[in-house]
Amino acid sequence: MVGHLITGLGWGGAESMLCKLLSRIDRTRFSCSVISMVDGGGVAGLIESLDIPVKSLGLRRGEPNPLGLFRLMRLLRQERPCILQSWLYHADLAGILAGRICRVPAIAWNIRCSNLDRSHTPWLSRAVVRVLSRLSRAPEVVVVNSEVGKTFHASMGYRPRRWHLIPNGFDVKHFRPDPDARASVRQELGFAPDSRLVGLVARFHPMKDHQTFLRAAALLHERKSRANFVLVGRNVDYRNDTLVRMVRALGLTDSVRLLGERSDIQRIMAALDLFSLPSAFGEGWPNVIGEAMASGVPCVVTDVGDAAQIVGETGRVVPPRSPEVLAAAWHEILSLGADERARLSAAARARIEAHFSLPEIVAQYENLYEELARACAE
Repeated sequence: MVGHLITGLGWGGAESMLCKLLSRIDRTRFSCSVISMVDGGGVAGLIESLDIPVKSLGLRRGEPNPLGLFRLMRLLRQERPCILQSWLYHADLAGILAGRICRVPAIAWNIRCSNLDRSHTPWLSRAVVRVLSRLSRAPEVVVVNSEVGKTFHASMGYRPRRWHLIPNGFDVKHFRPDPDARASVRQELGFAPDSRLVGLVARFHPMKDHQTFLRAAALLHERKSRANFVLVGRNVDYRNDTLVRMVRALGLTDSVRLLGERSDIQRIMAALDLFSLPSAFGEGWPNVIGEAMASGVPCVVTDVGDAAQIVGETGRVVPPRSPEVLAAAWHEILSLGADERARLSAAARARIEAHFSLPEIVAQYENLYEELARACAE
C-alpha cells in the first residue's frame, strides 16, 4: 500500500498534481489511500470519486495540535502502509514523526516550492522548514518537482540521503487547442471575436504578483493594444476590494474580467492568445504554465522556479516585478504574424507532449515506489 499525506487546503498546484497522479497510478500494483491533515474540501471529493479513501486528521490551518499526530499514528497502525509519501512541509514533519514511530518501512517527502519569502510565509511554516532541514536524512528519499527547489532547500540545510526530481505532468488530451472555446469565451465575457486575450490563472497571493500583471496590462493599453485580460483563481473576483481598486485605478475596468475559481480551466486556457505568470517568488514547477502550453498557448513568465526551463524557446522569460519588461514581452508576441504565432503555439504543445506528458510522469512515481517497496522487502 502507498499512503499519501496531503494538506487538503483547497485547489492548488500541489493538490492538482496529487489528484492527477492518483487518477493514473496503476491500481493493480499500488493500493492507495489519502490522509488529509485538514478537511479536504473539493479536493477530497475528487479523490474519493476515484474510489480512493480519504481520511482527515481534523486539524485547523496554522493551529498546531499534537492530537493530530496521535490520530495519524492510529491510522498508520490500522492501514500498515509499505510506503508513506508525504506531500508538503507540514505533512513531511507529521509523516516522519508518526511514520518512524509506527515503523513504516519507507517514507518519502515531497517538496513543491522553490523558496520562502519571510514577509509572506507564516512563522509556523518557517519553523517547520528549519526542523525539516535537521531531519532531512530521516526519509528514504526527498522528491522535488524543480531544480530550483532542490538548490534552495539544500541551501536551507536539507541533506537527504537521496534527492529525486519528478516534474509535474499534464494530460494533453484534456488540455488541448480548442477553436470553439476561443469563440465561446469571448462571447461569454463580452469581448469582440477578434480581440486578443491575455490570461492569468493563479490564486490571489503576493507570490503570484497580480499587481505587476495589472500594471503591465495598463502599459500595454497605452500602446493602443486591442488586448483584454482574464484573471482566474481563488479570491480573484469582484468581492476582492483590493484587486477591484487596483483595476479601477489603472483604468482597466472595461478590459479586465475577474472570474474567480472556475471548473472549466481547460476551456479558459484554450481561449487565450497568451498566458502569463508574473510570480515574484516561491514557485517550483507551476502547473498552469504546462496547462497553457498543452493548450497551444505561448507563455510569458518570470524567471522564478523552473519556469524558464519549462517554457524553453516557446515563449519569453522576464525578470520578476518588472511590469515594463513584462508588457514589452507581451507586445512582442501579440504583434507576431499569424504564421509565427502558429509556430509558437505548436512548439509549446509539442514541448509538453515530449517532456511532461502525464503518463510519463506517473511512470516515474511508480518506478520510485517499486524501488522503495523492493528495498523494504530485502
